[in-house]
Amino acid sequence: MPHTTDTTGNRPDGGAREGWVELGSSEELRDILGEPWPVVIDKVHDRLTDEDVDILSRSPFCLLATSDAAGNCDVSPRGDTPGFTHVLDAGTIALPDRPGNRRGDSFHNILDNPHAGLLYLIPGSKQVLRVNGRARILTDAPFFDAMTRDNRRPLLAIVLDIDEIYLHCSQSLNRSGVWKPESWKAT
Repeated sequence: MPHTTDTTGNRPDGGAREGWVELGSSEELRDILGEPWPVVIDKVHDRLTDEDVDILSRSPFCLLATSDAAGNCDVSPRGDTPGFTHVLDAGTIALPDRPGNRRGDSFHNILDNPHAGLLYLIPGSKQVLRVNGRARILTDAPFFDAMTRDNRRPLLAIVLDIDEIYLHCSQSLNRSGVWKPESWKAT
């Protein structure tokens, strides 16, 4: 549950926020960050390229971001054998639903607000592919047969009509050491 702040800058749980300086505008943000490099802007596209399809074919894992009508967010992990995301055409992909905890948070959100984002990772690779678009939920379609795994045909699939595709730089993966087991702390 989100924390609320009273007018004195204190949280109801007693955590002080004294000295915090909050960013106030897009202009202020641009002043801090500077202008993005043209090559970064030019990387954004709305149709799958051969490189994008290659990444999707090798990725066994993605994160699905959705939000409800009020803007409350959810990010859920999705995974299966590499290539589990089904490419319908250059502007449309489908994710099969696999049995999980049955909460259905992402599905409920999509029913309220179709905007969704996907972030694809490939273990050991520095490629991170972001795909944003408008989602809908299907209960059947001819392509469900192609998404059958272990003799289990999905009962649901999320279809995403792509608005934006972006191949992220690898700096966050490099800094985190996420693919370097020697950097992980034992728990």
